[in-house]
Amino acid sequence: MVIDIYTHIFPDRFFQELERGSPKLGNMGKRLRSIQKLFDLDARFREMDELGDYRQIISLPNPPIEDIADGELAKTLARVANDAMGELCAKHPTRFPAFAAAVSLHDVDSAIAEAERAIKTLGAKGIQIYTNVAGHPLDEPRFQPLFAAMAAHDLPIWLHPARTSDMADYTAEKKSRYEMWWCFGWPYETTVAMARLVFCGVFDRHPKLKIITHHLGGGMIPYFDGRIGPGMDVLGSRTIDEDYSKILSSLKRPHLDYFHEFYADTAMFGGHSGLTCGIEFFGADRVVFATDAPLGPIVKTRKVIDDLDLDAATYRKIMVGNAERLMNMRFG
Repeated sequence: MVIDIYTHIFPDRFFQELERGSPKLGNMGKRLRSIQKLFDLDARFREMDELGDYRQIISLPNPPIEDIADGELAKTLARVANDAMGELCAKHPTRFPAFAAAVSLHDVDSAIAEAERAIKTLGAKGIQIYTNVAGHPLDEPRFQPLFAAMAAHDLPIWLHPARTSDMADYTAEKKSRYEMWWCFGWPYETTVAMARLVFCGVFDRHPKLKIITHHLGGGMIPYFDGRIGPGMDVLGSRTIDEDYSKILSSLKRPHLDYFHEFYADTAMFGGHSGLTCGIEFFGADRVVFATDAPLGPIVKTRKVIDDLDLDAATYRKIMVGNAERLMNMRFG
């Protein structure tokens, strides 16, 4: 059995509500419509049937609700998305055994309420949030109650990168070029969000908090463990206009330890070097199989893991066991 813990879907009912109410969606809707398996269940199931006992945990794809809607519309979109994903899971439990609920963090209280409704009423096994909320960092104090709520539920947060071409590569330009905002910008976004959460003490406040980072911790954390660890031991020495001297001493443990608290998925587009580096850094107990399907390749991702020649116990942890533990459920 294989549990693909991070896959995306665009329920028709949600898309219709989105098109009707959000002019900010722009051409993104047309682009997403071109990815057939985001919408077409028959095409999706045909591919899944070729993979044996393979199941998907579903969530919405980019863009974040907060980037395309606000106010009551944003709340409505999250509610409609969760109703639709809950219905899909109830109708196809051997295909989609669970989903990560959508929330809009424009209003943190309503996001917590929607998460609770989705978990207790619809069977969601956690929530998906993004690395920034309409440009605001997740370590802002107003978001702290959300992390407390998810720690209390003992269910994971799926952390998805969010960055657009509007974030330029250079200050002399207005936009990022050559899709660098995606290829390198998304790993950077994830890495920064993880670091900011560590330095604000989220794991000291909630030691058992479960956060699943996309693309193996952004793909940067394992490779840059030296810069993050010893390199940040002198945090504050490079900055003259803000005092960071008490950040590290405010933490209960060495700061690099906390980066090992994150969970990381294998959605690396079939890359080998980053996968081995990530498994070594996070450890077999904190790596979960994911492909980013249908936006990422399932077969290539699975093959690169098979080619690692892992022992049976480690292989099962990554492919199904860690997902069971994270979501507090058994897949049979």
